[in-house]
Amino acid sequence: MTLSPQPPSSLPLAQQHCEHRSGTALSERGGQMMLTQVPGWAIDHCVPGGVLQRSFAFKNFHATMAFVNAVAWIAHQQDHHPDLNVGYNRCTLRWSTHSVNGLSLNDFICAARVDALSL
Repeated sequence: MTLSPQPPSSLPLAQQHCEHRSGTALSERGGQMMLTQVPGWAIDHCVPGGVLQRSFAFKNFHATMAFVNAVAWIAHQQDHHPDLNVGYNRCTLRWSTHSVNGLSLNDFICAARVDALSL
């Protein structure tokens, strides 16, 4: 696999916007390079093409749901939606780009936007 044609941007990931992606997913090396820009996230290679994931812990259900709603707003705004696993005081996010069967710049943009939330 090779890197998808994705123009470089001088903007930080959290200030970039998702675009429709097609073609090939990021290579494993490309994903590892992007991963350096979103500390705390990991790539799960058990899924073909990989999945960008991170788990978050909260004080209670109310705080968890506030986070989930903020993530939902980001997903809606960017038109890029994660898989969520939600519990009483925890949430795991998993981003991937189905149109490229793996990871794309969009996944890292959304991860950076989630990181920019005041937790």
